Amino acid sequence: MARELSESLAVVLRGALEVDRCERWVRAVYDARSEWTEDFGGEQFALGRAFYTHVESGRASEYFADAKASDARVERVVPGMTRWMRELYASLVGGAVRARPGFCGPAVHVFPAGEKVANEGGVVHFDVEGLTRHHVEKRVRAATLVVMLQPPTEGGGLALWERVFPEDDPGDEEPTVVRYGVGDAVLMDSYRLHQIEAFDGALDRVSITLHGIEVDRRRWEVWF
Repeated sequence: MARELSESLAVVLRGALEVDRCERWVRAVYDARSEWTEDFGGEQFALGRAFYTHVESGRASEYFADAKASDARVERVVPGMTRWMRELYASLVGGAVRARPGFCGPAVHVFPAGEKVANEGGVVHFDVEGLTRHHVEKRVRAATLVVMLQPPTEGGGLALWERVFPEDDPGDEEPTVVRYGVGDAVLMDSYRLHQIEAFDGALDRVSITLHGIEVDRRRWEVWF
């Protein structure tokens, strides 16, 4: 993975998760809708919690206070998902993976059809909110893994630019867009400038996300 990720915008693994399991997990997530975490006034939701949404909305203390309970909810609703994501992450980065102390584990991210991200696309950004100043200054290896459970009817891909943190203005550079199918996985450098593409149709965009940092040689800590 290290060579591939350093030489390309992302590593794409088609069919990383079987279609039938994606469908079962999506049904389970919707059945537990009352337990979703709402972010940005309904622009997005999560089964579990996302660190960046809580930081940006001034709710970081809520995130940490609920971390253990959040992970328990995820495991109860989608048994085995957390373990599966960590094992996939470990296989892609080629190292040992453990949970980041105090943080939430992987969550299922729901971007509703017809809402802001669907209409306008996501914010152009990096996945550095969970990184410390030391991580950023030393450019500690960090990678984000996204697995698509339910792609929208049209669009909703991942736009990637050559630019890396802190170059946050893509200028005239056209992004490369990775299109997701059901069960596809994408691993990218967390310092890479990227954006969720706008999408159409009645289907929500439903995916699993996991961030990670290499805390020692071939040893990673993961969270979302």
